Order: sequence, then structure tokens, then C-alpha cells
Amino acid sequence: MEYLSQKGVAFVEKNVARDPDAVQELIGMGLRSLPVVVIGEQRLSGFNPAAIDAALAS
Repeated sequence: MEYLSQKGVAFVEKNVARDPDAVQELIGMGLRSLPVVVIGEQRLSGFNPAAIDAALAS
């Protein structure tokens, strides 16, 4: 994700189009929309820079 890269945040990108395990992980979280950003225990669905920044700060 470009936003996280610009902030210097390390991340692991999972592509549900290419990785069936990533699809199962997404479904296991009870989520079906993309993107999903997981920061600690927080699961953020959709691209929301303010929510991402708040989660990173906590």
C-alpha cells in the first residue's frame, strides 16, 4: 500500500486474487470488502487515512 510505504511503515501485502489462504483469512475476519488494514487488534475496512493514522498512533 503506497500510503503505508510513504509513512515508512512495514507491512505484509496479501492478494486475495492470487492467494486462496488470504481469501480464507479475510472471510475468517468476517470481512468481505477490500482493502483491509490490520494494525494490532484493529481491523480497518476501506481506505481511510485518518483511521489508519489513529491506529498507528495507538
